[in-house]
Amino acid sequence: MKRLEARDLKDLNLLKHYRIIRKWASKNNGLTDAELELLIYLDCIDLFTKKDFEAGVYTFSWNNRRWSKLIKNDWIKVWRNRNRTTQKYNIYTLSFKGKQLISRMYRIMLGHDDIPVSERRNKLIAGNTYTDKVMATAIYNVNKDKNR
Repeated sequence: MKRLEARDLKDLNLLKHYRIIRKWASKNNGLTDAELELLIYLDCIDLFTKKDFEAGVYTFSWNNRRWSKLIKNDWIKVWRNRNRTTQKYNIYTLSFKGKQLISRMYRIMLGHDDIPVSERRNKLIAGNTYTDKVMATAIYNVNKDKNR
């Protein structure tokens, strides 16, 4: 198997439109940027404990409600419950909803999918604020760029 080099990632243009894609995903799913990046981190781990979550959250701003919000909104689910004898702690995984969102972001970054431009599927397109209007223009530009 060929070893992946930095040049290979650069040639993919994977991070070229990351900021716009991240803002789109955050705004349309009721997540903060930190929560979305944390979900990407946890998706890479696959099965994780609360300690893994705490290690991932270490570099983000302090928010003691983040864990309960992600579980309550069905971004994280229990994969294996503890039973207090042999399993001392729960093991978690991203929910189907979380895995689909991250997979969709990867497909958009690779140019396989476009960011939705209908007002029904994208809150930014409505242009309620100046920032939303700027982001809508940026989304149209991302969709036009076929070299991503």
